[in-house]
Amino acid sequence: MTSPAGPQGPPDFENARTRRQKARAAGLDPNHWYAALESKELRPGQSQEVLFMGRPIAVFRGEDGAVRAVENRCAHRHLKLTEGQVVGCKLVCAYHGWAYDGEGRAHIPHDLFGHKAPDLRIGTVPVKERYGLIFIFPGDPERATLRDIPAIPELEGNEPWPHAIVRFDCPGHHSMLIENVSDFTHGFLHRKFQPFEGMELLRCEEVGDRVELEYRSKIAAGRFQDVFINRSESACDHMLACYDYPYHWSNTDDRIKHFLFVLPEAPDRNRHFFIFYVRTDTIRLPLIGPRLPRRLVHLMMQATRYTTLKPLLSQDVWVIRHEQEAWEQHWDKPAPELSPVVRAFQNLAIRKWEEHLARSPKAAAA
Repeated sequence: MTSPAGPQGPPDFENARTRRQKARAAGLDPNHWYAALESKELRPGQSQEVLFMGRPIAVFRGEDGAVRAVENRCAHRHLKLTEGQVVGCKLVCAYHGWAYDGEGRAHIPHDLFGHKAPDLRIGTVPVKERYGLIFIFPGDPERATLRDIPAIPELEGNEPWPHAIVRFDCPGHHSMLIENVSDFTHGFLHRKFQPFEGMELLRCEEVGDRVELEYRSKIAAGRFQDVFINRSESACDHMLACYDYPYHWSNTDDRIKHFLFVLPEAPDRNRHFFIFYVRTDTIRLPLIGPRLPRRLVHLMMQATRYTTLKPLLSQDVWVIRHEQEAWEQHWDKPAPELSPVVRAFQNLAIRKWEEHLARSPKAAAA
């Protein structure tokens, strides 16, 4: 077990004393599927390193188009395999040419000097592709078949809802963003874009491994956004939001929805993937109306990535970076929390991490 940080910094989970300290020291249970890359980021013959809580994983796409993931370490001299290259369907170390298949088996191309070919393997990580994302399962591989990637039926089939994926890397503990996306009291930060107007919390309930929320809040309330939202059927002002550990999603009047996938790269750094998707008739064009082709609405959603979504989310990245800096400096100071939403999220984060530690002695001793 790591030692308490004491006056040098925030305490670890074991030595945390307050709910906030424990929430900021909690990790995420690795026995879930985590989005790591967009599919388009990895072409055949390419590899990339991704991190899960500091653990380096090499994700590569073979010439057959299939994605594989292994420990990012050659069994020989322990160089990162992502410093090498993909040859066929194997990832080849840059030093001696040792090659690794998707099962982690080492294939040694040079003279063995009379030795029998060793049966060397490195760790593997289950990997899947869905919804334009590459998911990894960094926990117990045997449990990967017991849990699946969350179902998003609106993005499946021949006519998925128009959608946009926004990825951003963000300093700060993962709990800070989870709190941010559902605590509407921070609307002042986004006053330029006004992604929502009003923040009446109708319900906040902890149900098993979920925190369920219900808000009365006009979504896409900014002057520019509002022009393109068809509110003839509904005002798009009733949102259901849920932290379904470790994922976050929202549903506004069954017309505007999002899913958020968080990849904890380190205790103070994360990668986030938002998928925003809308029912086709939710988007309209002034003077034309809401009856737009699905393909056109999809293109409009892609444009929204640059006109609204990325600029908006960059404000969250900015503030979370500063919140992390403030946390590292003032972790022992009182921080009065008025929102029941934040308290509920922190309670769930703490309980799930305690459950993981109870199942995983190695994690508790790390």
